[in-house]
Amino acid sequence: MQLSNARAIVTGGVSGLGFAVARHLVAHGGKVALFDLNDDKGTAAVAELGAANARYFRTDVSDEAGVAANVAAAKGFLGGLNAAINCAGILGAGRVLGKDGPMALSQFQATVMVNLVGSFNVAKAAADLMQHNEAGVDGERGVIVNTASVAAYEGQIGQAAYSASKGGVVGMTLPMARELARFGIRVMTVAPGIFWTPMVDGMPESVQQSLSASIPFPSRLGRPEEFADLVAYILGNPYLNGETIRLDGATRLAPK
Repeated sequence: MQLSNARAIVTGGVSGLGFAVARHLVAHGGKVALFDLNDDKGTAAVAELGAANARYFRTDVSDEAGVAANVAAAKGFLGGLNAAINCAGILGAGRVLGKDGPMALSQFQATVMVNLVGSFNVAKAAADLMQHNEAGVDGERGVIVNTASVAAYEGQIGQAAYSASKGGVVGMTLPMARELARFGIRVMTVAPGIFWTPMVDGMPESVQQSLSASIPFPSRLGRPEEFADLVAYILGNPYLNGETIRLDGATRLAPK
């Protein structure tokens, strides 16, 4: 896929990793539909990217019917749909057995609903439309890129819900890629390490320095632009399929 031809839905698209992806695609001639729940940031994102290139759709990715409706509306705005990049996610931090007792099931469910079920909802709704695209090089009709986390592999104390949700994203990547292969739709996942995001910006400087020192090389936090570069490369390389790529500077999370 040429980035200039990208017609992409980006969830979590008005800030952090998602907005970096949207900015990169628009800078290379693509168009984006931004799925998120922050109206103010959505307005600001569209103002920066240009109303001809981007549109904000208020979307709860855990709402199956709402996602399907907005995916269809996004295709109308974009004039087609050949990419879906899932960046929406929540931390859902909390211990299974905390000071106030066991974690409420509702907290665990909420994390899984956004991170895992939300990714599934967007992927299946997008694939349903992509399957009807005219086939391009190698018969390709679309690309789905999910976002997991290194916590899918080395979850820390307090990350049981988050790690379970991201592990599910990793786990569905290959079977979904295998199933959608007959439609010419690729499925990939990126598992980022510790990146500069709005959450990290709010941490004390001493915590930021400690996080940076824990990364072997380069010994710094990842930049959202680096995540966007990898997503763009995935879109452009048709032989990448069914795999999860760690983007983490060789970090491995400690227990806590």
